[in-house]
This record gives sequence, C-alpha cells and structure tokens, in this order.
Amino acid sequence: MFDAEAFVNEEVKRIRDTIRGKAIIACSGGVDSTVAAALVSKAIGDRLLTVYVDNGFMRKGETREVEDLFKRVGMNYLLVDASDDFFSAMIGIIDPEEKRKIIGNQFIRIFEREAKKYGASYLVQGTIAPDWIESGDGTRGKIKTHHNVGGIPDDMDLELIEPLRDLYKDEVRMIARYLGVEVAERQPFPGPALAVRIIGEVNRESVAIVREACAIVEEEMERAAKAGTMILPWQYFAVLLPSQTVGVRDSARAYGRTIAVRAVESIDGMDAAYSKIPHEILDRISTRITDELNDSINRVVYDITNKPPATIEYE
Repeated sequence: MFDAEAFVNEEVKRIRDTIRGKAIIACSGGVDSTVAAALVSKAIGDRLLTVYVDNGFMRKGETREVEDLFKRVGMNYLLVDASDDFFSAMIGIIDPEEKRKIIGNQFIRIFEREAKKYGASYLVQGTIAPDWIESGDGTRGKIKTHHNVGGIPDDMDLELIEPLRDLYKDEVRMIARYLGVEVAERQPFPGPALAVRIIGEVNRESVAIVREACAIVEEEMERAAKAGTMILPWQYFAVLLPSQTVGVRDSARAYGRTIAVRAVESIDGMDAAYSKIPHEILDRISTRITDELNDSINRVVYDITNKPPATIEYE
C-alpha cells in the first residue's frame, strides 16, 4: 500500500540534499506539476520559482484560473505568454510525434531563458511513470512521445529534477490529498494542451473551435454530475477531427467539421474504459456544440473505444 506521508518525508529530504541553489518548476496548474511544486517548495522554500507558460493552446479561462491558484497557495510564480512562439512552431506540422517533440523543445528553451534570469541551475518537472513508459526506450515499445520526455533537447543546460517520476496518477493524487493541494481531483490535461486535441495542423482558428467545444463538454458533464444525473468521468473532453462532411442548416447545405466527444473511466491512465454517459447529456452537448459553433461544426460523435486498443487522447 502506497504511503503518501512516508514518500513526502523521504522525497523532501532527497530534494533538499540535491538542490543546492535556485530552481524553477514547469507548472501547468494540473495535479502532477502542482504536487511537484508543493514538494519542492516544502524542501527549498522561496528558492523555487514556479513558471507557467501560456502556449496559446490552453482551455477556456485556464490561465486566469491557474494564476488565481498560485496566488491562493502563495507561490513565487511567473506567467509567460509564449503563444506567438508556439503557433509559429506549429505551422505545417501534422504528425503527432513531431508536434509533441516541437512543443517540448519550445518549453525547454523558455525555461532555460527564465532560469538564467532567475539564476537557477535546476528544472523541476511533474513527470510521472506513464509519461516515460508510453514514450518508450531501448527496452519497450513507444506508444506516444510525451512532450516532457521526448521533447527534451540533448543540449539542455539545466539539471533535471523529477520527484514523481516513478509514481502513477492515483499515487500522485494521494500525495496531493496529504499535502492539501486543492487540485487533487482535477481531471488530467495533456502537457501539449489542445494542440493534441486537434487532428491536423494547429492554428488559432482550430484552437478556438476545440477550446469552445471542450468548454461545452466540461460544463455539461460537470453540471449533470452536480445535479446527480451522472458520475463525473475520470477524464472528459472534445477533439476536432480533420474531415469535413455534408450537413443541413436552414434547409441549405452546410459543409463542416466533426467534433468527437471523449469520456473515460480510469485509475492511473494506463488503461481506461469509455464512460456510459446518459443520452440526454450527450444530446445537450451535441446541440450546444452545433448551435454555438455552427459556422464550423455540423456533426458530433461520441467515442466508445476503450484503452487499449485506443489511447485516451487522440494524439
């Protein structure tokens, strides 16, 4: 049985012995990176700078919510708007492996720059076991390259610290509860953010579409869960598909794209079963997406594939 208290005590001592100067942490406000920030902060205090990078691919209102979280917790933090850099790097990029590596590389270059300004020699990441397991190595097959693993350039000049590297999501949540981290139950969100919920090239228009669709999925499922109509899934979101299909609007042809809704039940993300969402909730989601995004979307589908054979995210 995993002992969160014992892990925290041991890891705080190890971090304190390892980090001799200043450090920065890549923190998205999600469970993994926030728990890592709490651990390292407990070990080295104000020698840690929490860096949140807005890559332009974040969910609706997310940057504001994360900043509010940092303020409530009392973190020493920095917000960096690097959306122009990330959108420029995504021009013409279709392959999901290339997307993840480019995004990871962009993050590291920004962290190196901010670390230099701060005088830090260490970069902390909230990497957990599934990240490097799915990324593969010489002994195991690659499922997909996680940006915080395969996107790290060989010439990075910071020492990497990954306090959660050998843990799974359920164990990280146990630590979050023990430390009183308020995002302990937050649903997982990929490091490359909405860029991997767009099948095809990532641009400002496609991000705007999937951002609104994801917000609708989250709002409707969370409203239904609060009303007791359903149990909130482990993870739930929308994906923008590349194909266009014929539809009808106002008795005329409407040629538009498709949104896939995905919701799954899992413990650690290594495998998952699709959620049996009540049809009336799926109906509300579909109606809102096609009404509110009617210039772009004319079809909504629900993904009923388990992991395996599918992965949870589409890319």
